[in-house]
Amino acid sequence: MTSRVTLISRDGCHLCQVAEEALERVVPGAWDRVDVESSLELERDFGDRVPVVLLDGKEHGYWRVEEERLRRDIAKPPGAPRL
Repeated sequence: MTSRVTLISRDGCHLCQVAEEALERVVPGAWDRVDVESSLELERDFGDRVPVVLLDGKEHGYWRVEEERLRRDIAKPPGAPRL
C-alpha cells in the first residue's frame, strides 16, 4: 500500500528535518520521503521550495507542516474536498 502522505525534501535541509519530525507526530511511519533531486521533474516543479507535503498526490503545503490541517484532511477519505 502506498502512503497517502509524501514529503518532497532535500538532504541537508533544516526545514525538511523539521517537517519529517512533524509528519512523525501526525502520521508516524505512514509517509514516504522523496528527494527533490531524484528527478528533473521534481526539481522543475519544486526546486528550492522544499519541503513540500503531498496528500494523495496533491500539494498540501510547503516549507512548514500545518499539523492540525493535515490531521483534519487525512481523516477524510481520498478524493474528499479539502479546505
